[in-house]
Amino acid sequence: MRGTPLPSWRWLSAGGILIVLFLLPQLSRLPAAQAEFHNGWDRIAPRLVLGRVPTQFVFSPPPDKQRAGAGGEYRLLIQRGGETVKELPLEASDEGYTTPEFQIGGWGHCEAVIVDAAGSPLAAIGFTLWPGLITLLPPFIAIAMALITRQVLVSLLLGIWVGAVFINGPDIFAGSLRAIDTTIVGAIANSDHVKVLLFTLFLGGMVGVMSRSGGTLGIVQRLARRATTPRRGALAAWFLGLLIFFDDYANTIIIGPTLRPITDRLKLSREKLAYLVDATAAPVASIALISTWIGTEVGLIGDALHDVGSEMDAYKVFLETLPYRFYPILALVLGFLVAATGRDWGPMLKAEIRARTGQVLRPGAQPLADFESDALRPKKEVAPRPINALLPILAVVAATLIGLWYTGSPAAGSPSLADFFHHPQPHRLVGDIFGAADSYSALLWASALGGILALVLAWGQRILDLGEGISAWVGGLRGMLLAAIILVLAWSLGDICREIGTSPYLVGLLSEHLNPHFLPLLIFIVASLVSFATGTSWGTMAILIPVTIPLAIETCRYHGFDPGPAHRILLGSLSSILAGAVFGDHCSPISDTTVLSSLATSCDHVDHVRTQLPYALLAGFTGIVLGDLPSAFGMSPWWSLLLGALALTGFVFILGRRVPADSP
Repeated sequence: MRGTPLPSWRWLSAGGILIVLFLLPQLSRLPAAQAEFHNGWDRIAPRLVLGRVPTQFVFSPPPDKQRAGAGGEYRLLIQRGGETVKELPLEASDEGYTTPEFQIGGWGHCEAVIVDAAGSPLAAIGFTLWPGLITLLPPFIAIAMALITRQVLVSLLLGIWVGAVFINGPDIFAGSLRAIDTTIVGAIANSDHVKVLLFTLFLGGMVGVMSRSGGTLGIVQRLARRATTPRRGALAAWFLGLLIFFDDYANTIIIGPTLRPITDRLKLSREKLAYLVDATAAPVASIALISTWIGTEVGLIGDALHDVGSEMDAYKVFLETLPYRFYPILALVLGFLVAATGRDWGPMLKAEIRARTGQVLRPGAQPLADFESDALRPKKEVAPRPINALLPILAVVAATLIGLWYTGSPAAGSPSLADFFHHPQPHRLVGDIFGAADSYSALLWASALGGILALVLAWGQRILDLGEGISAWVGGLRGMLLAAIILVLAWSLGDICREIGTSPYLVGLLSEHLNPHFLPLLIFIVASLVSFATGTSWGTMAILIPVTIPLAIETCRYHGFDPGPAHRILLGSLSSILAGAVFGDHCSPISDTTVLSSLATSCDHVDHVRTQLPYALLAGFTGIVLGDLPSAFGMSPWWSLLLGALALTGFVFILGRRVPADSP
């Protein structure tokens, strides 16, 4: 409501952000780090040095020194206040001379002094060591501003700008330029990101043609005979979420636009639909035996096991972790309970009460996608035909599976159908193929095929001429534009976080003084924070798995654990990474899957985050208390899952309130 005063915590948050923005110009006036004498040496990396964040110096030597220092002739002394705090060797590389990865504490002005074998200084290059806490500033500002202002674009741009300013000096002018021409352009230039963007836009075009040709309305009318209540509509969304298990992106983009007209007619809030789509997409894909996630997970586990000299089979370890994935499994259970009982609480309850009056969106909401324009409404003179939507959707699903098989089978020796039937572990073979597949290309091909098929069906039945079909396709694509921009900005903020070391800082901050029994809990918290701050579950897995496996093995060995308990701690720790990555992804407003869920359901993004957060927190807390902790002390994970499901059932019936079908 306009003119309503903000709560005090919002004023405090806004005030803190304004103070930060006021300090940035003052920081930019600090004396720039200059070389006292360089003799042709230049420091080319890193651009920002942070306390207790792993970093690595790279120097460009003068022509007469190139490649001459291999073998330990040159060393680097890190000095502060005239005292040497770190001594590192310099090794020749293609870029010049590099140091091993290192970290130092504190903050203030320091010098990097290059010396030769005799200890004579060759160059002294000054730099500023900033507090490691700065690494949390860009994601904190972006997330806080998004929750306060509900303006996602502005919030993401502000977080990117703050990070770019610190990376470049801090220099406000240079940071502002680099935020655009380096960070954002770099996020777009990533080939995988381009494929996701095109996949999203192509799916939007397909939905536009399906809608204009009456295909979507035909599905709505058919399903309307069974989905006659908001509860049945919610159950349909949950069950469909389980069926499309092979990829979270495909799950979200297919189910959201298909069910949205049905749930709108049933007066189910867009926030509820977005939650059900988001609560099934990543959780089911992350635990499926065949999915686009499995290759990344098994590959990372295998590399980490190899690095520590373990002979354990990576795929077997992956399978053994499945019962310990408490958050994804309990998130699926909670989604079913909410859908089946029709009970809600917190912001979701308010959204559902509002939706029963016909307002499926909050007044003033800004949905990420718009499929309601006149250009996309079915032509009045055309009878709705479900086949015009079902065939394109089935084509996308089938083409995705075929594309995954086509791109992944060479890695498994291109097996034939007979090889599959005679294989002793056919599920392992399929898992290897899907794990090695290029999921981004498969999704891109599938979305293009789906759009073409939708156009051909509409044109072949003379529902739309070619010009009308292209206009509908462009209209659907246009409806995805805002979400595409937000995806690019979310990726850009993730790149900023990687460059300034947000994840290593959190890991180092929270992983000191470890007790093996509490290791799964601690790793779940770290993974959740990393995923929440960076908005990427796959990036979180890539960062933490190589660190966690040796950490768990060595910590258990140090405390004298027997092989059985040590293996249980290892499985719990690995599962905590994968579960925490999904949990943080669900809670984060800058997560790509969270953005896609808002996009696919045409929901206001911040409304989706605010309504989903209490449910995600409940499933996460239940997983910690009844899963991570007791299983680390020896309880069977199956008992933990059973107790967790019972606890969630009790919570839903105690906390939840059933909304009448026609709420006033």
